[in-house]
Amino acid sequence: MSVQMWTYLFVFLSFGLYIGIAIWSRAGSTKEFYVAGGGVHPVANGMATAADWMSAASFISMTGLISFLGRDGTFYLMGWTGGYVLLALLLAPYLRKFGKFTVPDFIGDRYYSQTARLVAVFCAIVISFIYVCGQMQGAGIVFSRFLEVDVTTGVIIGMAIVFFYAVLGGMKGITYTQVAQYCVLIFAFMVPAIFISIMMTGQVIPQIGFGSELVDGSGYLLDRLDGLSQELGFATYTEGQRSTQDVFFITAALMFGTAGLPHVIIRFFTVPNVRDARRSAGYAMIFIAILYTTAPTVAAFARTNLINSVSNAEYSAMPDWFGKWETTNLISFDDKNNDGKIQYVGDAERNELTVSADIMVMANPEIAGLPNWVIALVTAGALAAALSTAAGLLLVISTSVAHDMLKRTFMPSITEKQELLSARISIFVAVLIAGYVGMNPPAYVAQVVAFAFGLAAASFFPAIVLGIFQKKMNKQGAISGMAAGFIFTASYIIYFKLINPAASTADNWLFGISPEGIGTLGTIINVAFAYTIASFTPDPPDDVQELVENIRLPGEA
Repeated sequence: MSVQMWTYLFVFLSFGLYIGIAIWSRAGSTKEFYVAGGGVHPVANGMATAADWMSAASFISMTGLISFLGRDGTFYLMGWTGGYVLLALLLAPYLRKFGKFTVPDFIGDRYYSQTARLVAVFCAIVISFIYVCGQMQGAGIVFSRFLEVDVTTGVIIGMAIVFFYAVLGGMKGITYTQVAQYCVLIFAFMVPAIFISIMMTGQVIPQIGFGSELVDGSGYLLDRLDGLSQELGFATYTEGQRSTQDVFFITAALMFGTAGLPHVIIRFFTVPNVRDARRSAGYAMIFIAILYTTAPTVAAFARTNLINSVSNAEYSAMPDWFGKWETTNLISFDDKNNDGKIQYVGDAERNELTVSADIMVMANPEIAGLPNWVIALVTAGALAAALSTAAGLLLVISTSVAHDMLKRTFMPSITEKQELLSARISIFVAVLIAGYVGMNPPAYVAQVVAFAFGLAAASFFPAIVLGIFQKKMNKQGAISGMAAGFIFTASYIIYFKLINPAASTADNWLFGISPEGIGTLGTIINVAFAYTIASFTPDPPDDVQELVENIRLPGEA
């Protein structure tokens, strides 16, 4: 069968599975809608967390960025992985013991303030919107290439599927759908990686192939890639080009942002007790590590295959994959010297090929000449990654509006049925807005997502950590810290990415920190404001301090 027929088959089967699970596990109460009833098994929750965590940015874009940035691109890998360790060790068990539905719930009750709750709601909605836009963008890329529709149509299809099972099943439906999506995405990522590792290095395990010699006798994989990069005028693959402080700030922002992301934190409210929260965090680490330790290998394979396939090749003789990706505008050829050959070099004046980092994982099996069913499998995996995370984010938006804003603040008398209806309407509105931005993306998927992490780092992470480990942190300090960190980080990103993108160079960045890394400075500003304001204002009430002491004590909840 053709790639397109295999793709239709895999997408139809996987979407049918997701919809079937959503119907089987539809939510009938607010507790099932928000936290899946609180009875999810730790292994299932670990898989759902991994799927929730490994978004289109992880599956599609992170590997592509490592392919082009080389060692510099690994800050995504280190930051996201390290951040999950922070989340698992510092936050997850304590938040589960606190026993609330959402992050704004924790902020509002811990800081005994409706204002704090509303600030947290605002931050959660903005962060989740930015993040979900990246997922819609990723889904559009996949649909546009493999179902041969335009990106706009692809985004609309993704919106419809996510809306259906998020609205019907809530967290209960999303959880069990994400278990299935994890199985699909990890299988789809690993199968081509194993195929290509065997073809290029003779090693079945891709991680071993990463450090092995190539079967064509041209040397070790990374040595060969360094040589090819230097020959063509690109930066040496294994050497970094970014400044040390920028790499540090980006990595830290991704770490802190990971630990503050509401759609990941909420997953630990779905297990029965604190012990299971810890266990599910451990399982999730294992499930995440399978993809994250494979990504650098896939990046190196993809970059090597791309260079070997396109450098100085006759444009008219390029395989079908090249022309089909051209129709998506994610790869383009401009024959500057009119010789009919593709000149792919590091010199911008002479370079004739433009390649988006977002296509590297998707195009890699085609470039390597893998079977059609493998190429189609990757499509199903990429869609699973994008849709699983999008569903979790939409749930955060809906719970922030229906539970935290309406039920807990403005309309405490609404019935459970009205609350569920409000949550579902919120998802509908969120899907429409996210879809629009997904059709008009401001950057690569991973870069769009990185901005969400920076905002989460500058707003939620300090407020949650201080709320758990500093019993004298009061509402005035927390509110001022969240507001200062969020406003500073958002202003910096908006200026350099929307208002004046031409000025986004290392010479113009504050302390040489890029917009992707500014969240770390926002975190520092948050903590500084929080401690300063708290020192001049009254301590929290005794019952709140006692609550903080209690959630840190060993025991179940």
